[in-house]
Amino acid sequence: MKKRVTIIFPQRTVQTPITYRLAKDYNVAANIIRAQIAPNQVGKVVVELSGDIDQLESAIEWMESQEIRVSSANREILIDEDRCVHCGLCTGVCPTEALRLDPDTARLTFQRSRCVVCEQCVPTCPVQAISTNF
Repeated sequence: MKKRVTIIFPQRTVQTPITYRLAKDYNVAANIIRAQIAPNQVGKVVVELSGDIDQLESAIEWMESQEIRVSSANREILIDEDRCVHCGLCTGVCPTEALRLDPDTARLTFQRSRCVVCEQCVPTCPVQAISTNF
């Protein structure tokens, strides 16, 4: 089973090897989608966890026992078609090529199934046509 979650951990646990513990102790793989971590500060990671349902639940319980907040990451990228000028700047930062310019029409296309919601496109858009649903 796969589960996308946002993990927010306090300053005291920033040095804890969380993904190592998930793999070693719970047999849960962690695919990091986005991370904002700095020494001696609060850390935030969007991660896709995969493993057995019971192991996933045990891993989440362990993180919560360490005062790490775990919440479901159901965010989506939204594109305002009326604002978009199809400049293509967002395509240059999209790591999964979910955003592309159609070579025939020179218009932006968005393939939602490829999007990992890394949000790199949001600040790149010069007309603020890209946002998230939160």
